[in-house]
Amino acid sequence: MDFFRLRTLRELSRRDTMAAVADAIGISSSAVSQQIAQLEDEIGIALVERRGRGVTLTPAGQRLVVHADRIFSIVEEAKTDIAELQNIVAGDLRIATQPSAASSFIPAAMRQLAIDHPHLNIVMTTMGPAEGVAALRAWQTDIVVADDISFDPHTLEGAADTLFLCRDQLFVLLPAGHRLESEALIELAQLRDEHWALDVASSAYSKTIRQACRDIGFEPVINSFSDSFEVVFALVEAGCSISVMPGLALRDFGGSLSVKPLAPATYRSIYAISRRGEARNPKVAAVLDQLARSAPRDLQG
Repeated sequence: MDFFRLRTLRELSRRDTMAAVADAIGISSSAVSQQIAQLEDEIGIALVERRGRGVTLTPAGQRLVVHADRIFSIVEEAKTDIAELQNIVAGDLRIATQPSAASSFIPAAMRQLAIDHPHLNIVMTTMGPAEGVAALRAWQTDIVVADDISFDPHTLEGAADTLFLCRDQLFVLLPAGHRLESEALIELAQLRDEHWALDVASSAYSKTIRQACRDIGFEPVINSFSDSFEVVFALVEAGCSISVMPGLALRDFGGSLSVKPLAPATYRSIYAISRRGEARNPKVAAVLDQLARSAPRDLQG
């Protein structure tokens, strides 16, 4: 049974369309269809059926994906065992991370790893936690850096290992001269009548902030959704909006805004997530160790 065809079917079980699978594994949509058709010929049973513009797996396809998961897990375990015996920190390693971590402590970790392990090639990609975990499960990345606001790490029990890196406090951003500028701490309720700009690089994060407002009785009036910290900062600086941002995103903040701790003190925890057992692989272990060393201690006011 061809491994690439199995991987294609496995990707199809996690995505809705042939085009999405094609983007994930770097081939054309027609090639995806061809790989699935060849696998069906090899197995002798239909594995997918079309539903409108998408496709869904048949019971046979779903059963085969369960076996494919086990096969790929065993292959990765074998690779980890061999790497552990060789005890060499070298080769490619992929990190999927939230933008706030990507722009704060991960570059320092990469710089130190390049010094300590010159034959290790790290490729970092920014993406939301849910997307990163999907990439981890699909063997498209090796380590995911994510927070527990955007993703619940406990849902990965048995399938992945999590390493706590740091806590990151949430802050309120106000324009200079704002009516609340003299306050030492700011409660969400005090922001009831404000216009908000929210970072949506992680949609789960913005949903959490909005739900926190709803929980105390108001719907925040949002005048900007952006996946760029710089856009949020510019809107607040211009007096158009206020925002709530994590401390990691404020690391290189220029100081033209007023930054106040949210009350009560609110934190998110940052984790490094790897596939179960792969921390034994010397290159994965080296990167996890350096991420833990480079991550700031609790970011708080």
